[in-house]
Amino acid sequence: MASNLKNLSDYSDKNLTDMGKKKFAIVVSEWNEEVTESLYQGAYETLIANGATKENIIKKMVPGSFELSMGAQWMAQKEEIDAVICLGCVIQGETRHFDFICDAVAHGITNVSLKYNKPVIFGVLTPNTQQQALDRAGGKHGNKGDEAAITAVKMLGF
Repeated sequence: MASNLKNLSDYSDKNLTDMGKKKFAIVVSEWNEEVTESLYQGAYETLIANGATKENIIKKMVPGSFELSMGAQWMAQKEEIDAVICLGCVIQGETRHFDFICDAVAHGITNVSLKYNKPVIFGVLTPNTQQQALDRAGGKHGNKGDEAAITAVKMLGF
């Protein structure tokens, strides 16, 4: 979690497994595109910096964060995919819609990971405001896309 004590883009890269032969799917929500594209760039650049090849990173778009679970399942069921990274942003609004979407997405992504026995990473921002989202998508709190990618790398090295 990004806070004044921790930047999302700070991580230790000690003893990470070589990612040159690993294949990643990054499933990205089109909703809140300014934020999610920044998350994608962070994830992509972090994977490349940790040895993944451009050819082994597949980007798939889904309409919104709710659809991340299905997109993740479609990618995770492919035997050649080693890890799936889900990137989205759901900003708190005036209704309970936020609660239902966030809960469904968290459970859905977890279930896909367990069903296919491979890392399916939750890289979904759940801020109160657009500014908080931007602060966590390459702003003053780093980029949760970086964090999601390094989580996938670490899980593949488990």
